[in-house]
Amino acid sequence: MDTITPPSPPKQEPKLEPEPKKLKMSTSDDEEQTITITNPDQKPRYKRRKIAIFLAYCGVGYQGMQKNPGAKTIEGELEEALYLSGAIPEHDRGKPKRFDWARSARTDKGVSAVGQVVSGRFYVDPPGFIDRFNSNLPNQIRIFGFNRVTSSFSAKKFCDRRRYVYLIPVFALDRNAHRDRESVLASLGSDNELVKCLECSERGRKVLGAMGKHYSGAKIEIESVVVEVREEKVEMASVECGNGDEKGVLENGSGFSYGEKEKERFNRILSHYVGTHNFHNFTTRIKAEDPSAVRFIISFNANSVVMVDGMDFVKCEVVGQSFMLHQIRKLVGLAVAIMRDCAPESLIETALQKDVRINVPTAPEVGLYLEECFFSSYNQKWKDTHEEISMEAYVEQAEDFKMKQVYSHIASMEQKEGSVAVWLHSLNLRNYPDLRFVEDNETCTIGENVQVESIGGKV
Repeated sequence: MDTITPPSPPKQEPKLEPEPKKLKMSTSDDEEQTITITNPDQKPRYKRRKIAIFLAYCGVGYQGMQKNPGAKTIEGELEEALYLSGAIPEHDRGKPKRFDWARSARTDKGVSAVGQVVSGRFYVDPPGFIDRFNSNLPNQIRIFGFNRVTSSFSAKKFCDRRRYVYLIPVFALDRNAHRDRESVLASLGSDNELVKCLECSERGRKVLGAMGKHYSGAKIEIESVVVEVREEKVEMASVECGNGDEKGVLENGSGFSYGEKEKERFNRILSHYVGTHNFHNFTTRIKAEDPSAVRFIISFNANSVVMVDGMDFVKCEVVGQSFMLHQIRKLVGLAVAIMRDCAPESLIETALQKDVRINVPTAPEVGLYLEECFFSSYNQKWKDTHEEISMEAYVEQAEDFKMKQVYSHIASMEQKEGSVAVWLHSLNLRNYPDLRFVEDNETCTIGENVQVESIGGKV
């Protein structure tokens, strides 16, 4: 009898685990953030977000904003802090193009900022990005916050205007304060060691540097030096020289103040810069024929005085589309020279001519800072879908940083090293022979009412 074997049951296919769910989070239109969940212990994986970052910094000790090989820069500090904060991965470290890096303004060596804006694509999650970022930065660089932006946003390309401020000590506008070395030596009638140490270049040296090295031993006190020139009287306040711990600077005792008359004159001088001009004489390494030498300045005024650590400063505010290397410092430098009667007011119009090449003074970098960047066109276009790119939400933080880091540094540099006082001693025809350029039949007052006649007629 045949045995019938029952058929074996069909093989069951192994059950496949369901694919992990992807939770999409609502973001702006640049790219979605995706969190992939596989198990409770696995860390969420985030995608980058395009953001604009608001920050401030004190520029002392840095070779400017832009990153340069071998130089200590603000961007170098920011990039390293972003990496340490987990905002950029290891393979993008040192490669800013890969995270779409852009800056609103490229501040020069020693220049500060209280309203700088940068942009890029970063990992900003989980919450606490700003705290992580700041924890990896020195105290003289602070991040205020960030906004989500469109994928095409660039802090450089979308910035319409920039506003800079230059704080110039009130005494710098007094023609009798801190005259050039030759004038003071002539007044004293001798090679006074104190006066000789004040000779300086355009870049400037320490006021007491020469004396500090010469008298490297015990502390020496020079109580006062009073210089009398006929009806003029210039008093030099107490100066204490020690082993690098010099205290005090030479200050003007003439009682000069920035009153309505001085304000009206200084603003009139600054107004010559407003408009579209060829500023080739107010920068370096750019020829007059270069289209980039033509810039548009929207406003330039000096209407207020601020007191910092007992010292009065005139606040010079300039707003423009963009600025070139050293441009603002040269604009201020020539304006101060004119206020001190070292050059005629008409020299500005001459310096703005395309076919004229002259050398104008450059004010020290310490008094300059970037106050704010504006994105008017971008804000208007995306007002219905994106947050406004503005410092409005960070006004109090920026003001606090400005007073504690920027203003205090500017006043300290003047009190300890006399950065502007030293520079003023270079404003003479020996260092700047081009200050002679005047119109026909015009004269320029230098130092002690010395009349320098026009040379070569009209330029």
